[in-house]
Amino acid sequence: MQTVRVEDVVVANHALKDVVEKTPLQKSKQLSERYGCNVYLKREDLQVVRSFKIRGAYHFIRSLSEESRARGVVCASAGNHAQGVAYSCQDLKIQGTIFMPTTTPRQKVSQVKLFGGEYVEVVLVGDTFDDSFAEAMKYCLQEERTFVHPFDDPLVVAGQGTVGLEILNDMEEPADFVIAGIGGGGLVAGIGSYVKGVSPSTKIIGVEPAGAPSMKAALDKGDVVTLDEIDKFVDGAAVKQVGQLTMSICQSVLDDIVLVPEGKVCTTILELYNSSAIVVEPAGALSIAALDLYRDQIAGKNVVCVISGGNNDIDRMQEIKERSLLHEGLKHYFVLNFAQRAGALREFMEKVLGPHDDITRFEYTKKNNKENGPALVGIELKCKEDYEPLVARMKLHGIGYVEITNDPYLFHLLI
Repeated sequence: MQTVRVEDVVVANHALKDVVEKTPLQKSKQLSERYGCNVYLKREDLQVVRSFKIRGAYHFIRSLSEESRARGVVCASAGNHAQGVAYSCQDLKIQGTIFMPTTTPRQKVSQVKLFGGEYVEVVLVGDTFDDSFAEAMKYCLQEERTFVHPFDDPLVVAGQGTVGLEILNDMEEPADFVIAGIGGGGLVAGIGSYVKGVSPSTKIIGVEPAGAPSMKAALDKGDVVTLDEIDKFVDGAAVKQVGQLTMSICQSVLDDIVLVPEGKVCTTILELYNSSAIVVEPAGALSIAALDLYRDQIAGKNVVCVISGGNNDIDRMQEIKERSLLHEGLKHYFVLNFAQRAGALREFMEKVLGPHDDITRFEYTKKNNKENGPALVGIELKCKEDYEPLVARMKLHGIGYVEITNDPYLFHLLI
């Protein structure tokens, strides 16, 4: 099995030094005070394509032979990897074909075309990434082009490892923890390969979204596994199967792997924006979202969180806020058995709602010749402690209810 050495990352860093941004390592005063430690943010969201992906893509493509360059390259991606490949093709004057699902937001397709210019052709095919990937591989064989893997290649991993090199070069004191998100595993494998080689005492913590724990499943089994279903919300880290190479490296460099609920990721995104004006995509927030799970271990330590990307679609903000409120226990959805008579809603608001409770959704289905009818009601609370009193008042006034907030089937059916 191939591996990635410290010297491989040093070579990659030399190749990338005039191409990628040496992104800042910033101390977060707010997070440091909250967790009683020194928290530093590695700002890959400020990279030239707003994510770390350009590092691995550029290093891989630059390393190709002249013959392979002349034939061109191919990739499949619905996001950051496509932008990294496109930028690399433009800079190196190499033709690239990028396969993306037809469901990819127009903004992301436009960004890829912007970074690639005349050197990139975007092919929209299939409804999912898997469909695009299959077409990309078929095209590679037909045209004898080189496929640029998003994570499972030693050159790609070495390129991503330059994030770790920059972190250690910029730290004035030893780093006790480096925390990074995991999708296919290229970033954390690269960082871990370098950091463990230079500073063995530094703990490397990988973070996955709870709805897509593919690396944890692989490490538990000792081999890559393909998850049947995943939650695609944290799109930059939602993969059904990690790489064979990245899993092998993670077995030796990861000190721990933690799972973070998607709702917690959303809360982190909003907090970073409101407190520090930092715009991160869901995958970029994973490392910071994991700090609560490591609160005791990191007290008094030097902690680096890698913000892996900032390509967040503004159209997703309403969903992000909704998921955050649900996770924090501040929003609840009920199906209420509502009386079919005048004044019933007014009585509910006066007798059941607390002074700070707010109805955010109300859908009433009137049933002819019946005393009661179902109403879908969304209620937002000021603090989660207001939940139990709310439910107690519904019981006191004889209002039958079914809470659907934590019922996945009913929630996705009705909300």
